[in-house]
Amino acid sequence: MLELLLTTYAFCYHFQLDDPLIQLVEDYKWINFFDFRWKLGIDGLSLGPVLLTGFITTLATLVAWPVTRDSRLFHFLMLAMYSGQIGSFSSRDLLLFFIMWELELIPVYLLLSMWGGKKRLYSATKFILYTAGGSIFLLMGVLGVGLYGSNEPTLNFETSVNQSYPVALEIIFYIGFLIAFAVKLPILPLHTWLPDTHGEAHYSTCMLLAGILLKMGAYGLIRINMELLPHAHSIFSPWLMVVGTIQIIYAASTSLGQRNLKKRIAYSSVSHMGFILIGIASITDTGLNGAILQIISHGFIGAALFFLAGTSYDRIRLVYLDEMGGVAIPMPKIFTMFSSFSMASLALPGMSGFVAEVLVFLGIITSQKYLLMPKIAITFVMAIGMILTPIYLLSMSRQIFYGYKLFNTPNSYVFDSGPRELFVSISIFIPVIGIGMYPDFVLSLSVDKVEGILSNYFYR
Repeated sequence: MLELLLTTYAFCYHFQLDDPLIQLVEDYKWINFFDFRWKLGIDGLSLGPVLLTGFITTLATLVAWPVTRDSRLFHFLMLAMYSGQIGSFSSRDLLLFFIMWELELIPVYLLLSMWGGKKRLYSATKFILYTAGGSIFLLMGVLGVGLYGSNEPTLNFETSVNQSYPVALEIIFYIGFLIAFAVKLPILPLHTWLPDTHGEAHYSTCMLLAGILLKMGAYGLIRINMELLPHAHSIFSPWLMVVGTIQIIYAASTSLGQRNLKKRIAYSSVSHMGFILIGIASITDTGLNGAILQIISHGFIGAALFFLAGTSYDRIRLVYLDEMGGVAIPMPKIFTMFSSFSMASLALPGMSGFVAEVLVFLGIITSQKYLLMPKIAITFVMAIGMILTPIYLLSMSRQIFYGYKLFNTPNSYVFDSGPRELFVSISIFIPVIGIGMYPDFVLSLSVDKVEGILSNYFYR
């Protein structure tokens, strides 16, 4: 809570919204041998994820209150994960970015392997293999940019932004970074670790994974691939657009076939990450702002859905949808909150998801990079994905909350949401509604930075 208050204080009293440059810089010489600096700072692109990280981590810590086995270690690992995520969003040195990127892997692995479900060791091993494998490509990209970016090797982000590379070399760097961020985002076909991890993790860990960890991949794509490597991004953006469109349809269709509640929500997260990918690939102010807004919006909604799935499991001890039913009668508060966040996830007007997805649509339609027919085809397929979203979300609500199945089981007497659950749910729901009603609050943070990033692209 103290860290969240410090972050909010820095935003309210020390951050200038109309200044696109890096602010609140902390810069120290760390290793003299190859110009490695401890350099941190935030701008309009990183401020939103930093505030989101502080907010979701504070609520996830409150959600983890019932954890009694080795609780001190559990909370220590959550705070270590918090440090790695804040460091990744605010690093201004490429090697420091990589170190922070790696730092949060160890806490996630331990949180999953020690407090997970029956298949926790399998899921934890799969998670670490995927993410550590992607990190190798990130390290190669960081060292490549640092060594070949200028006459003198440098890992300073500001110096790297102003460098130009041969197109072939830039493409190699781009592919390395893309693989690393594709695992974390995740992008098809490197997404298979996510449903297993979510299916076995404790729901407070799921909140951090869905709310923040996935957004690190999207942040990296914008911060490094778009800003550092504009020529390669221009070449790869049509392919990202196609993959993002396929991802929306594939993950939405796969989600509909999941029996496990948390896996169904996990696949819905994969589907929503497709909108971020398309917004980034559109190379327009509107599309990129929509992608950034989707990062913040899904951070709230995804964390809330996993929290409510976990609290439901705590009460009825069922995780498979075909075994549930009739939960709405004994748990009306949880039913109301779950239904509200399901509506937010399917982009109901008046909520944050609607604004983000509309901006992504407008970004594609107004993009000067693509011809008319491909834009129409992409928009049409995205619309099909948006139709599939309410199908699997409403089907999930029907299977959990309607019918009478729960009353035929021994654990039919269950408690409804308590003050702690209500506080967490309302705390997340307020920004979802607030951003939906007044999206400029988030967009004003990033609009100047987006202009700066896209100034390197000649078609706009």
